[in-house]
Amino acid sequence: MRRLIPIFAALVAQAATAQSPMSAEEFDAYSRGKTFYYGSGGQAYGVEQYYDGRRVTWSFLDGQCADGEWYEQDGMICFVYDADPDPGPQCWTFFKGPSGLVAQFQGDPAQTTLYEVQSAEEPMRCLGPEVGV
Repeated sequence: MRRLIPIFAALVAQAATAQSPMSAEEFDAYSRGKTFYYGSGGQAYGVEQYYDGRRVTWSFLDGQCADGEWYEQDGMICFVYDADPDPGPQCWTFFKGPSGLVAQFQGDPAQTTLYEVQSAEEPMRCLGPEVGV
């Protein structure tokens, strides 16, 4: 079964390249008010919650969360996060695949490809700020 996960991920990526990228309006309508868990290469990758007004919260599943926003640029969906030390945008091309979202970093299938593993209505869990002595 574990051998099938990378094959499945490759098939999802191939299916995405045969479809048209999602516009900002399509992406917003699909994602707003939802939480998506993403995988890459058969492994858990991260979770992102989408709000009204193109606001988001991202986590690499470690309980540390970063708030940000997204916008469309050159046909890609670009994200910027408030606490990111490298404030440049992270741009992705999103496709609606047969099992949910598929995202290619910078629109390049040779780069990181994420796929929607699970969608949830409930908010993601974030740890509070680190406090201590």
